[in-house]
Amino acid sequence: MGGAGGRTGRGRGAVLGSRPSYSVRLPAADRCEPDGPVAARTVPWLRVAAAYAWRLILVGIVVYGVFSVLGRFQLIAVALFLALVVTSVLRPLADLLSRVLTRPLSVAVALVGSLLLLLALFALVGNAVANESNKLAGEFRGGVHRIELWLQGPPFRLSPGRLSDLQRQVTDYIAGHQASLLSSAVSGLGRVVELITGGALALFASVFFIHSGERMWSWARDQLLPSGARSRWDRAGRAAWLTFAGYTRGIIIVAATNAVLVGIALLVLRVPLALPLTLLEFFATFVPLVGSPVALGVATVVALAGRGPLTAAAVLVLIVVIGQLEGHVLHPLVMSWAVRLHPLVVAVSVIAGSIVAGVIGAVVAVPFISVVWSVLRALRAVPQQPTSR
Repeated sequence: MGGAGGRTGRGRGAVLGSRPSYSVRLPAADRCEPDGPVAARTVPWLRVAAAYAWRLILVGIVVYGVFSVLGRFQLIAVALFLALVVTSVLRPLADLLSRVLTRPLSVAVALVGSLLLLLALFALVGNAVANESNKLAGEFRGGVHRIELWLQGPPFRLSPGRLSDLQRQVTDYIAGHQASLLSSAVSGLGRVVELITGGALALFASVFFIHSGERMWSWARDQLLPSGARSRWDRAGRAAWLTFAGYTRGIIIVAATNAVLVGIALLVLRVPLALPLTLLEFFATFVPLVGSPVALGVATVVALAGRGPLTAAAVLVLIVVIGQLEGHVLHPLVMSWAVRLHPLVVAVSVIAGSIVAGVIGAVVAVPFISVVWSVLRALRAVPQQPTSR
C-alpha cells in the first residue's frame, strides 16, 4: 500500500493513460542569445541589401576602370569595335564565298567589294550635292527670307530691326573669333588624320577576324584560361559574339529601313538634299532613341528653309511616324535574335555612354550592355548532365 501510495503520490496530477512530460532543450545554434554576434541580430533585409551594395560598388569600380583604360586608348578601342562590326556583317558573306573560292580570296572579295560599294555611295551623295549647289543656294536664300517673314508674324512678332541685329551679332561673333575658329579647323584636320588611322587599323584587324576569328578565340581561351574554366568561358564568349552579331545586323536592317522610308518621304515632299539627308538618317539610327529624331530634325530645318512651313510640318509628322514604327514594329521584330533590353535600360545606357565618351559612347553603350548581359546569363547557366541508363 505504501508503495502504491508512493506511486500514487508521485503520479499526482497525471491523467490516466498519458505519457510523462519531458523538458526539451534546444541546441545552442537554434537559441537566440541576446549576447550573440551583431550579424545574427541584424535585420535580414538589411544584411541582404548590404551584401548587394558592396557587390554593386565593386562592379561600378570595375566598369569605371574599364572605361578609363579604354578612354586612354580610345583610337584602338574604336578601331577594334569597328573591326568587330565589319566582321559581324561580312563574315556570313565570306563563309558563303568560301564554298567556291579559297578562304583568303573570299575574305578579299568581301572586304574590297563592300569598300567599293561604300565609296560609290559617298561619291553619289557628293555628286548630288555638287550638282544642286547653285539651286540650293537660291532656295536657301529664299527660305531664309521666308523664315524672317514668319518670325515677323504671330506669335513671335520680331521687328525687322531685331532680325538685323541678330544677323549683325552673328557676323561680329564670326569676325571676332576667327582665330579660335581657325584653331578648331586645324584640330579638326588632326581628327581627320586620327579617323583615317583608325579606319586603316579597323580594316587591318577585320581581315584577320573574318579569316580566322575562331582560331584566334581558341588560342586565347587555351592560353589565358585554366582548364577547369575553359568550357564555361567558351560558352560565354560564343554567347557574347552571337549577341553582338545579332545586334549589329539588326540595327543595320532597322537603319536601312528607316533610311528608305525617310528618303521616299523626302523625295515626295521635294525637300532639298534628300539623298544626303537619307544617308544621315541611316548613320544616325545607330544611336538608339536619339539619333533618328536628331537627323529628322535637321531634315525639318532644311525643309523649312527650302520648302516652307507646311513641308516642315509634314517632316515633323514623319518624325512621329518613324519613331512609332521603329519602336513598336522594327525593333521588336528585327531584334528578336539579340538580347532585348527594356527601353528604360536602353535610354539610361545611351545617356551614360554619351556622358562618358560622347557620340562614340552613345553608339557603343547598348551593344556593350547587351553583350555583358548575355555573358552573365551564359555564366549562370548550368549545363544539363546526360542521364545514365
